[in-house]
Amino acid sequence: MGFAGGGLMVALITNVLLLHFARTLGIRNKNDVIVRWSSESKPSLGGISFFMVFIFASIGYSIMFDEVNIFQNKKYVGLFLSGSLAFVMGLADDAYDTRPWIKLVTQILCGVILALTGTHTDVFHEIYIDGPLTVLWVVVIMNSLNMLDNMDGITGTTVFFILVSCLVSGWILFDFNTNIWTLLMASGIGAIIGFLVMNVHPSKLFMGDAGSQFIGLFVAYFGIDFMINSSSYMQQPSWLGICATIVAFTPAAVDTLTVVINRLKRGQSPMVGGKDHTTHHLAYSGLSDRKVWYVFVIIGFFATLLSIGMVHLMKLEMQVTVLLFVLYFAFVFALLFRNTIKYKGPSNSSS
Repeated sequence: MGFAGGGLMVALITNVLLLHFARTLGIRNKNDVIVRWSSESKPSLGGISFFMVFIFASIGYSIMFDEVNIFQNKKYVGLFLSGSLAFVMGLADDAYDTRPWIKLVTQILCGVILALTGTHTDVFHEIYIDGPLTVLWVVVIMNSLNMLDNMDGITGTTVFFILVSCLVSGWILFDFNTNIWTLLMASGIGAIIGFLVMNVHPSKLFMGDAGSQFIGLFVAYFGIDFMINSSSYMQQPSWLGICATIVAFTPAAVDTLTVVINRLKRGQSPMVGGKDHTTHHLAYSGLSDRKVWYVFVIIGFFATLLSIGMVHLMKLEMQVTVLLFVLYFAFVFALLFRNTIKYKGPSNSSS
């Protein structure tokens, strides 16, 4: 818990200082502002605090466990390189509005780096299949969280619950063993809390692409090792780990799936921005921004409880019971998807 508290303090200090000295990051000019649900312009600084916490947590681990050189850990090197690449690309996009293909190529490269450094899905137990699947997973999660970053507090809250799911699952899998991964996840949770203090409506700052890309890569990494591959660690069928992952990522997965289906039905590209996300439609139905956030808090909370329960059931070899928890994902999807059909709102505005 000390690393979580440390992450919280570093994030708070970083965000306060940056708000004071760098108010224009992500705001390119007065006529070209960052637009989320509100048209009010705010600096995109959250991603910087995420990356700072990651670096300080790594240094802290090296100091506390100086007999371990983390740069001799191949998987950590992969996370460090891909995370740094994702952060720099996102920061460039916040500052200069880079082309979409540059972002996609960078995301693919991040996935390739993870796969080449030993972090890959173990679904088919064949690297030539699991390697490309890993790249696809990284690209999907980085884009999914970037798309979800459209209203105050939503993406940060979603990431908070995903990281809690991964952290507790890691403790279940490895009998509460403390290592570099659990400490990084704990510090990441602290960083998210420090960001949400200033991002929950009414927000003072956004996470920006630097935040959504880095934190997307971060949760994609831990989603692989502590959710997707959880069944492999316990020598259980791969589909069990996939089911646990689907439930843990319910808020982001449901929003992305809903947006893709609705845009394809309208003949639009899923990659084109629009105010047609599940968050927007909840607002169209009459909920305030704060109440929309409450809805995602509730969805994320139960997703975390159920995904942790699924991992525990896997350890107890109660396979069939795990399937029942997937009904939660189906229920949330049906509820929010139905809401997007019932309440129509603008779909071609910038997101």
